[in-house]
This record gives sequence, structure tokens and C-alpha cells, in this order.
Amino acid sequence: MTQPEPAAVTETAPPPARTSKPTPLSGFPELLPAERLAELQVLDQLRRVFELHGFAPIETRAAEPLEQLLRKGEVDKEVYLLRRLHAAEEETSELGLHFDLTVPFARYVLENAGKLEFPFRRYQIQKVWRGERPQEGRYREFTQADIDVVARDVLPFHHDVEVARVMAEALSSLPVPALTLQVNNRKLIEGYFRGVGAPDPAAVMRVIDRIDKVPAEVVQTMLVDEAGLSAGQAERCVALARISTPDSSFVEQVRALGVTDELLEEGLAELAAVVDGCAGLNGDRFSVVADLRIARGLDYYTGTVFETRLAGFESLGSICSGGRYDALASDGRTSYPGVGISLGVTRMLVPLFARKKLTASRSVPSAVLVALPDEAGRPASERIAQRLRARGVACEVAASPQKYGKQIRYAERRGIPFVWFPADAEAGDSVRDIRTGEQLPADPDGWLPPAEDLHPQIVRPEL
Repeated sequence: MTQPEPAAVTETAPPPARTSKPTPLSGFPELLPAERLAELQVLDQLRRVFELHGFAPIETRAAEPLEQLLRKGEVDKEVYLLRRLHAAEEETSELGLHFDLTVPFARYVLENAGKLEFPFRRYQIQKVWRGERPQEGRYREFTQADIDVVARDVLPFHHDVEVARVMAEALSSLPVPALTLQVNNRKLIEGYFRGVGAPDPAAVMRVIDRIDKVPAEVVQTMLVDEAGLSAGQAERCVALARISTPDSSFVEQVRALGVTDELLEEGLAELAAVVDGCAGLNGDRFSVVADLRIARGLDYYTGTVFETRLAGFESLGSICSGGRYDALASDGRTSYPGVGISLGVTRMLVPLFARKKLTASRSVPSAVLVALPDEAGRPASERIAQRLRARGVACEVAASPQKYGKQIRYAERRGIPFVWFPADAEAGDSVRDIRTGEQLPADPDGWLPPAEDLHPQIVRPEL
């Protein structure tokens, strides 16, 4: 049988290699290894504090039905849609990526209510996506860390104090510039606005919420034009917003303004309880203040509200916000009130990384580089590395058997503090601290680096 002739092959030159660098995608920050190691240390510290207080970890799906996401309010311009490239025309349901962790958490509670014990205490550290205009502190993809306590039908007020204290403890343990947790109460301000005769207290709150962005006199004008207040009423509302104290002395300052209302009194008592409950956590790098400017623009907050400012980075706005919500989740028969607070981890850390105010002590987990005398010695060096790893010491073997001086410089560039030299005909194993030059005999089954060198540490060059 005759075999067919093979098809002729025409040789063509390979396409030219692309030399242009890829363009960064705005709003989607990517970290260098040392920055990522620092971020992981921060996340680990948050987890430790949350779990010490009995908060259980959960993770929700990235996508939610679009109608579920849009229930929160005016966020339609911020939601990213999720669909297949070649979706069939009959596929009418739309999915969106979650833009915060509160909406999916409310859905999670409703779906799993029969399996959860209430009050349910959860923490959640996860990526979210938001259609922001990218700028410092505002990103399209970022990590949030949330804690919430949710109950069935009734949530006692002491959980407001607890959530504030837990997040305050977590924030005060972080290696970042000084933080100020600002606390207010929606009952207080709504009661006050009712007491001055505001026809629409919610409209007043929405205007007051902008007082950090525009001058007070402009806010007064907006209160007249947009909230229907008289000039005198607007002046009294701005007077409330000017009150800020590190303790419960704000109570007498509010009463001195001469406004009375039952809801106002309830809010004063609740805010004083939160501020007094956190008083023991105040220090040089962290403080809790009653700040009566804080309103939080979202309408579902019903009591305590939180915002947090980072010293030297006030232009970022609040990096950690939340509050009490009495009706965020409901199945029509049962309501699930809650109180929670959310830390924008990326919002807080990326500006610090960009300004070289935070990094890690090295760019790799390795505490030890095991030297390689020659290629034939690689199995012996690998065995030493495995013995160290078995005892919790992160290490790596040198990539190639260069002169020891070059292997040491390789370790220096990566920030690895120790180089391990395998035994030879003249001496046993030894380890060198390349920062000091001290070299000592060592046994991989007994030697450990100092605790501060075992893992990368956060470094704060200018803090």
C-alpha cells in the first residue's frame, strides 16, 4: 500500500517577542512579596483577636443575585456584573460581585438560620469588588475584615459595646499610625433633629454626613436648601455636629444646647455606654471618641455608628465603619437585628506601602539558606533543610553551587538572616548570622533561630 506523501511544511519566522511592559490595571492593587507578608501578619493578628473573643469564621460566595445586591440602596453604579462570555439569551438572571460583606452576610443568616446558634458571632475576611473611581484608598478590588453579632428578634445593647471593644482591641494591636475610632448614635442625632423641629430628620442626617467634606457654613446653607430647615434650626444642628469628646462629657454639652426629645435621651445613654466601655483601650496610638458629626449615610443604621481615621492619612476618610442595624435581615416572620463593624484592610495598608511606611523584614519566609558546596552535595543540603523544616524553621537550599561569598550575598538580597554550611572534611555543620558575621557550630536537630528571626516581622521605617 502506497503511503501518502507528507504535506509540505513551510517554515515561517516566529512572531516577534513583545517588548512593551503590561499596563497596570487601575484600582486592582497587587503587592510585592514583602508587602504581602506584612499584610498577612496584619490579617493573622486580626484573626487572633476576633477568635479570642469567640467570633467564628465564615466565607460567603463572591456573587449574589443582582436584585439582592441592589436592596442596600444607591449602589447600582458600583456593582460589577458577572456573566458568561457566551451566555444564552434565555439566561435572564443576573449576578453581581459583592461590593461589601454585609449584604451577603444578611443572606447567609437567612439561608442558615436553622443551623446557627443565636446570637451568632462571625468574622469574615474576604475580597470585595466595587466600581469606584480609583484613587488612593479607593480600589475596585480590596480586602475587608468584618465582625458582626446577629440575634433573632432582639439584640441586647451590650453587644454594641462588645463589638466596639473587640474592633478597638484589634485596631490598637496593629503596626500602623495612630487610629481614632469615632462613635455616634443615630437615635441621638435623629432625636436632636426632631427636637429642633426638622421636618425630615433623615435628610438632615444625609447633609450632616458631608460635614467632613465641605465647610460648616456651606453645610448650614445645604440644611436650609435641601433639608427644609430655618437658618436658626440649621445653626443648632451644626452646633451639635461640632461636639467631640474623649469621654462621656458630651452628654452635658448636648443638654446645654437646650433640645429635648425622648429618643435623644435614649441615644445619649447608649453612646455614653459605648464610649465608657472602651475607655480602658485608649492610648498613644489608639483612642475612642464620641464625635457627633458621624451620621453614616446608609439608612439602615438604627443606633450606634462607627467611623475610624488614620493619623496622617485623614484624606482617606474612614477606614473602619459600621453600626447597629435592627432590620437588615428578615424572612417576613422573623427579623435578625445585628451590630457590626468593617475594616478596609486594603484601604488602610496600600497607602502605607506606597509611602514606604510599612513593609516586612524580608521578602521571603525563609530564615535560613542552606549553602550548596557543589551539585553532588545537593541531596545532603536538602536533607539538612528538611530536618530544619520538621522543626518549624522555614528554609531553602541555594539555587546553584556558587562560591560561598556569592551565596551569602544572595541571602542578603532576600533578607534571609542565616546561612547554613554543611559539614565537610575539615569541620561539622555551622550556621552564620550574616548580619553580624558570627558563625557557630550547629546541629539541624537542635538549633533554632531567635524568635524574632523565625518569621518575617513587620518593619515600620517612618512610624
